[in-house]
Amino acid sequence: MKDLAPGPQATRATSLAPRSRIGTWIVLTLLLLLLIGAAAIGYFGWTSTDNDVPLSGYIAMALGVVFSLAIGIGLMGLLFYSSRAGYDEPARLIEEPEDGGDDAGNGDRGKVS
Repeated sequence: MKDLAPGPQATRATSLAPRSRIGTWIVLTLLLLLLIGAAAIGYFGWTSTDNDVPLSGYIAMALGVVFSLAIGIGLMGLLFYSSRAGYDEPARLIEEPEDGGDDAGNGDRGKVS
């Protein structure tokens, strides 16, 4: 018959559960506050001036976004391609056979033809 009393691992896991929940809430709260702060700074920075962005500014911004996306998509495509093609495998040493043959072309050194 098995002992129904919790072992040392079970009591330790249950004692850490409330602490980890508190840590999760603290992290989530801090991240939410950072998001709200970044949004507030962005909003106030965007609306604090009356200057309009010229058409060339919008074109430059659009080209920057398009080129950034193209480079990111291209690099991710290369990453997936190299992973599927086996280029990401670890390097292995391929040893040459030691049969003493003429594979390297050193056998007729010193001979006059």
